[in-house]
Amino acid sequence: MALTIGDIGARSTAGRRTMRRVAIAGCRLVLLAAVTGALAVTARAENAAPSAVPKAELEAKVNYCENCHGVSARGFHGYYPIPRLAGQQPDYLENQLQAFIERRRTNPIMFSVGHVLSPAMVAALAATFKALDPKPLGGGPHELTAAGKTIYENGIPEAQVPACASCHGPEAKGDGQFPRLAGQLFDYVSNKLVNWDKERGQDPNKPDASSIMQPIAHNLTASQIKAVAAYLSYLE
Repeated sequence: MALTIGDIGARSTAGRRTMRRVAIAGCRLVLLAAVTGALAVTARAENAAPSAVPKAELEAKVNYCENCHGVSARGFHGYYPIPRLAGQQPDYLENQLQAFIERRRTNPIMFSVGHVLSPAMVAALAATFKALDPKPLGGGPHELTAAGKTIYENGIPEAQVPACASCHGPEAKGDGQFPRLAGQLFDYVSNKLVNWDKERGQDPNKPDASSIMQPIAHNLTASQIKAVAAYLSYLE
């Protein structure tokens, strides 16, 4: 059963603090599990500086990406929602591209795109998208944003859902392996959280930071997911 805004507001300060501590501890454990992969990504990036890619080649690849991800990579509402890449954390983008390549994350289109990219191009694309900052497309139901903001900032302790801000930051800008969510498409966030197990974590022997979201996504109701997605869709 979905919680009402009143129910959410009645949670104790102690409960919120406990969930924040649990979230932070969980984030650290998952990052430790992913340390080998993260170090590999870092090493590739250090050996493949964006400047190693000819400007014309980088511009052509960025234009190619924007065919699907929209002008300035702000996302696109097509047959299915295609995510915003603008402002995204480079570590997260590089990690997820590798996940597509290794089929730890299921998406046939992104596998085809990712496996032909050189480490230098991946690093250059990640740096380029990080620097973009277009206005969000919005699109989430306005009447859900207040409830979504409360969940994002405080979590739902009784459902074992920590505050989203504990990993993604108070402004949802992300940090390292934890992605930026601000301005992400409403329908994209909704779809991914509802179908998390069908795409992510396809190789449990190679977990990454995104694995912490599996139980969280599972414990959120459909209405709570929509509320959080609506709130995020308008953040700049």
